[in-house]
Amino acid sequence: MKNFMLTLCLLAVGAFVQHVAGQVPGGGGPQPGGGAGGGTGVPLDGGASLLLASGAAYGLKKLRGRKAGR
Repeated sequence: MKNFMLTLCLLAVGAFVQHVAGQVPGGGGPQPGGGAGGGTGVPLDGGASLLLASGAAYGLKKLRGRKAGR
């Protein structure tokens, strides 16, 4: 029974050590300004351009509404 408990404890400690060792931080990813284009690019996809276009349309509607109200 004593050997069984010792083996069980050693297995538990080994599993814990491997779990903790897997949590260390990696390389950190790309650094700013270190690419071929010089700097980190921010992609403007369809969502951002749609938001910009809808904001411009809303502002234009408000301006036309003020002119009609005068």
